Amino acid sequence: MNYLEIAFWIATPLMSLSILLAVYRLVRGPTSADRAIALDLLANFGIGVIALISIVYQHAVFLDVAIVLALVAYLATVTFAYYIEKRLGQ
Repeated sequence: MNYLEIAFWIATPLMSLSILLAVYRLVRGPTSADRAIALDLLANFGIGVIALISIVYQHAVFLDVAIVLALVAYLATVTFAYYIEKRLGQ
């Protein structure tokens, strides 16, 4: 067993637990900002899971998917921040 397999077996349960906690925050709330942050966190965990899959299967093409997901998550976060700023400004 090499060090990448060991890292995978350590990272997988930790990522799973983190995803469950983020889903709890997404469902529970209490504010829309909490939900938006949890959704952004889930997108980041998705990027991490894709990176783990890329390492396990040794295919760099999965990293392109992770980059696209990161760009979409960034745009969603900026859009939500703009919405919050406009809502609080009025």
